[in-house]
Amino acid sequence: MADLLTQRLKCMIVETLHLEDIQPEQIADDEALIGTGLSLDSIDALELVVRLEKEFGIKIATSEESKAALASVSSLAAFVRKRADPAKIP
Repeated sequence: MADLLTQRLKCMIVETLHLEDIQPEQIADDEALIGTGLSLDSIDALELVVRLEKEFGIKIATSEESKAALASVSSLAAFVRKRADPAKIP
């Protein structure tokens, strides 16, 4: 059974960035999100950060922190688990 947070994050990526040609289940947990892999750019990353901050009540303060958190779905899930209110995590 897949992790609920990981599934939610994949759906959030597809929804937030309007990735019409990609289904959430097509995104590998360790696939690079920025640059190679999904090929997200800095605008995509900013949109995703804003959504994450609203949805989970977390703050991503620096570009280095953002780059590390958005490296992959797995790293993003770990970041959310570490920073978010547990009541907001599925």
